[in-house]
Amino acid sequence: MTNDATRDTGPRVALVTGATSGIGKAIAREFAHLGHAVMLAGRDAARGAELERDLAGRGASVALWLGDLRTPKACDDLVAAALERFGGLDVLVNNAGIIHGGAAEETSDAQWEETMAVNVDSVFFLSRAAVPALRRRGGGAIVNIGSDWALVGGRRAVAYCVSKGAVLQMTRAMALDHAAENIRVNCVCPGECDTPMLDREVAQQGGDPAAARAAMAAEIPLGRIAMPEDVAAAVAFLASDAARQITGTALSVDGGATAA
Repeated sequence: MTNDATRDTGPRVALVTGATSGIGKAIAREFAHLGHAVMLAGRDAARGAELERDLAGRGASVALWLGDLRTPKACDDLVAAALERFGGLDVLVNNAGIIHGGAAEETSDAQWEETMAVNVDSVFFLSRAAVPALRRRGGGAIVNIGSDWALVGGRRAVAYCVSKGAVLQMTRAMALDHAAENIRVNCVCPGECDTPMLDREVAQQGGDPAAARAAMAAEIPLGRIAMPEDVAAAVAFLASDAARQITGTALSVDGGATAA
């Protein structure tokens, strides 16, 4: 992930957004298990404090930052907090995201703007803020959480699909811009995953939740909905030295859904 001859001594430092639930929580746990220092970023104070206590109780070096990342200042402040707490930054995981269901005519201006602000703007602002810190470590890794709908279209989720497509293109562009600095930028593209976001999606559809989940699983070639830990493992790989020759790519964690 980094050039060990130039990086500071001590554990690698990972910053994870949307870290208080779902995929982000699993990613934070995975990095802590690997011995990384972890800066947790999220908006839910109670869940964040609970995760911070749990990871610290297991011996992890961890800190919690609470805030809304839709502005450049907030993103600058978050990176500054990570540097102040841990002395450097090696990995940024842009995981925070939202989804509003609906075709174009069903999507309000407010829903469109919120989707772009959370899913695109925050990724750009935080990545921009993180690049100088990664550069000072001799390189590092940015892993963006996209979606299978960054690769193929999805019905009645136009704002979400557009936002995740933008994240994938941002990944590719930044990978090219920063390859010479040993800063690798990749995108993990999950399919259906057992998270609170999926619970909300199922609830919006109405009907029997168990039947809805079974129908989703039946459409996946591997026959099962992913767990957050499946995505976390892919993120940890792309952030590691094992992926040192991988940048600008989209790694699908979708059970084969986009292969068809």
